[in-house]
Amino acid sequence: MLANIIVFDVGSTYTKAAAFRLDHGKFTFLGRGQSPTTLHDIMEGAGKAQEAIRAQGVEFDELCKRYSSCSAAGGLRMVALGYMPRVTAKAAKEVAMTAGARVMQVVSSEEPLDYRKEVLMEINPDIILLSGGTDGGDETCAMENAEMICSLHSKATVIVACNKYAQMPVAELFDRNGIRYVRVPNIMPTIHDLNVKPAREAIHEEFIKQITRAKGLLEFRDSLADATVVPTPGAVLLASELLARGTYDQDGVGSLILIDLGGATTDIHSALPELEKLAIEERGLVINNEKQFSYRTVEGNLGLRVSATGIPEAVGPKAIIRAMDLDCDVTPDEVTAFAAKLEAHPEYIPQGEKEQSMERAMATCAISTALRRHAGHYAEVADPVMGIMAGAAMGRDLRNVEKVLCVGGIFVHSDKEKALGMVERCFEEPGISLLPINPPKVILDRSYLLYAMGVLGKHYPDAALNFLKEYVNQA
Repeated sequence: MLANIIVFDVGSTYTKAAAFRLDHGKFTFLGRGQSPTTLHDIMEGAGKAQEAIRAQGVEFDELCKRYSSCSAAGGLRMVALGYMPRVTAKAAKEVAMTAGARVMQVVSSEEPLDYRKEVLMEINPDIILLSGGTDGGDETCAMENAEMICSLHSKATVIVACNKYAQMPVAELFDRNGIRYVRVPNIMPTIHDLNVKPAREAIHEEFIKQITRAKGLLEFRDSLADATVVPTPGAVLLASELLARGTYDQDGVGSLILIDLGGATTDIHSALPELEKLAIEERGLVINNEKQFSYRTVEGNLGLRVSATGIPEAVGPKAIIRAMDLDCDVTPDEVTAFAAKLEAHPEYIPQGEKEQSMERAMATCAISTALRRHAGHYAEVADPVMGIMAGAAMGRDLRNVEKVLCVGGIFVHSDKEKALGMVERCFEEPGISLLPINPPKVILDRSYLLYAMGVLGKHYPDAALNFLKEYVNQA
């Protein structure tokens, strides 16, 4: 077996690698390996991960192309400054979705200037997204925020993505005061339109610069075929978007949900291609993320390690006991103590059937809670002011979704049937939530290949789509 493509994922703890053979537009998966990430020399850990694949009988072509994603640096801290609070928040989340940034705070022009200054001084962001004003609209907000940034001598990189008529004076002001900035087209040129791709790419470039400095990735990056490192969460989302939407030459599989359950957060991402066909009137006069093709929510208090205690706090210990797939005596105090143990010792591996069942139950509760926060719901009471009738569908509509992709260590290391069960239970009683009407097909990424297809999909979209289709059908 001769591989001509290898894709790495450099994490804070482990560096993973997956080897493929690309032949006549078709990917064949040959093997995967991993090794502890070596922060003093990323090349060393990557080399060991590659050697782990070679030990499986896989050889590498002399011209083997190398690609990579990376989560070793975590997400860049981002503060979004804008004009209208709801609009700025939605736009900022869309921009940050796949770019490797964490939106720490969204601040509108309604907040006092002193408060905005306090936010920037306290968070000390890596990136400031300077938005506000549609093209031809308000300019004063962007200028006021730019002057504030200069007065603080901020070391952040400012993504200037505001009203295009305000961008030149803002840039001149930053030049005079030595503020690092990147100009991109307005992220909201009209009130019902989002143009987030240029801003995402600018943030992505900052992500690459940070991990190059912090983790010694310069030599590693230069060894890659495209000299680009994709943020790992973004790579996974890109794979799900490709699978749902398809390419110019072939259709995707349609609407899907992606569950990414980690130690710190539970992320839910949904890709609904049919929403791209909506007319502007159907989307709403003011941009609404929930009507966008791709939508992601992050629950920072629902993780299986770093934020484990957030799960019993959110649902109650008794809900976790009810979700257990093992019939045994467990008290609420035991659940609380177990969650605290996982949070205090993230490296701990649950011992015995009882602890393993508790961990799966915590995962079920985290996923179920995150899904219901992501999905829309049926209005329970009428709102004559907004023209909403009781029973009307509000928010993100997932009722017709048929496929659910699951990414995370617990899906890889748990028994397959038990892992499927803990996800399937989340869809059994949707209540007022707009979750799938029919039980969806649950697909576990047990070979950890979604990140690789997200990276490769940028260069070989049709081959990656074909591979993903076969992958989910075999799961």
